Amino acid sequence: MTDDWGFATRQIHSGAEPDPTTGSRATPIYQTTAYQFRDTEHAANLFALSEIGNIYTRIMNPTQGVVEARVASLEGAPDTAVGLPGALVVASGQAAETIAILNLAEAGSHIVSSAALYGGTYNLFHYTLPKLGIEVSFVEDPDDLDAWAAAVRPNTKAFYGESIGNPKNDVLDIAAVAEVAHANGVPLIVDNTIASPYLINPLAHGADIVVHSATKFLGGHGTAIAGVIVDGGSFDFSQNDKFPQFTEPDPSYHGLAYWPALGPGSYIVKARVQLLRDMGAAISPFNAFLLIQGIETLSLRMERHVANAQAVAEYLEAHDQVESVAYAGLASSPWHERARAYAPKGAGSVPAFIIKGGREAGRRFVEGLTLHSHVANMGDVRSLVVHPASTTHSQLTDDQQRSAGVDPGLVRLSVGIEDVADIIADLDRGFAAAKG
Repeated sequence: MTDDWGFATRQIHSGAEPDPTTGSRATPIYQTTAYQFRDTEHAANLFALSEIGNIYTRIMNPTQGVVEARVASLEGAPDTAVGLPGALVVASGQAAETIAILNLAEAGSHIVSSAALYGGTYNLFHYTLPKLGIEVSFVEDPDDLDAWAAAVRPNTKAFYGESIGNPKNDVLDIAAVAEVAHANGVPLIVDNTIASPYLINPLAHGADIVVHSATKFLGGHGTAIAGVIVDGGSFDFSQNDKFPQFTEPDPSYHGLAYWPALGPGSYIVKARVQLLRDMGAAISPFNAFLLIQGIETLSLRMERHVANAQAVAEYLEAHDQVESVAYAGLASSPWHERARAYAPKGAGSVPAFIIKGGREAGRRFVEGLTLHSHVANMGDVRSLVVHPASTTHSQLTDDQQRSAGVDPGLVRLSVGIEDVADIIADLDRGFAAAKG
């Protein structure tokens, strides 16, 4: 690969070579659990991390490796000191978020997060992590930089936010929040699921770690559950005493100290050989293969997604049954100018709107659609619809839902790549049904 390849070229070629044994041009599915060692010395070296290679598919696999190299390239992450990509693909987006946090935090730690989160993430942070001894403080207004700073404690280990909030459609001021995080000696983790690396590159704006639910836009076809963690290699874990797990010896690897030994990129190596090894949230080779197919058309799909979403958002904003539309591509959005700065190619394709008539009108609207699929997913080539208050965010209290941008009458769309006239005609059917 050359460093000057464009995005569309890298999404097709990064990390992949013709199979050396068969000549297969497409990446094979290496459907194996384990790998033959050359001899006992080779086996011992692999287990001691003195030599990098395949041991067991729970930790790494050649099909998975192509995904990792490709996403690392698209997000702008450097390779690690041991030659592995600066990314790690795992079993799901939730697994990616969990490992990303647990790689930094342990019992007695604290995280500061935007409150504008996907419901599953909010639930993880609000309920599950505290059970593990990790407290999370939520910044109700992520645009309030003073609130981020005020939430910091001596035991804070990371800041967390979504590049484009789900379903609030707010755009995180990545550079500004990163500056506050770094001033307090902690990294910024950004969930880049809705934007994808085609629309927003968080690492270029100061973020240190990026996570994706690759189930969504990276995969693009609703066929594979997957997550990705990307290490920008930019955060110095030796700058303070907050991260002894990086600077002190790891007894499970004969006293290896990750940061002194590996430097930048040690975050993602540790996530692989410690967290993924011990927790086992590995992606299957077949799902990794499906991700490769999806990523190869990412830019083409995102262009169509964004164009359709812009047209749909403008249609919704003008509709007399709509109270408000959440989409940063609209000039009326409070995050419009920020979206133009961070995402000049478009503000994603997951607009949400509040329908007049509240929860009952929203229910009738969803059930009146025929083209849209009523599923708890987004990022599919197909247009999707969901009512967050009763589904994706239903585990939250009313106050928590409001913090996340969820109103009882909110309907979230994931605009597909169909003919936009057909999408809008279907929305017309939904609004007709909503009238009752």
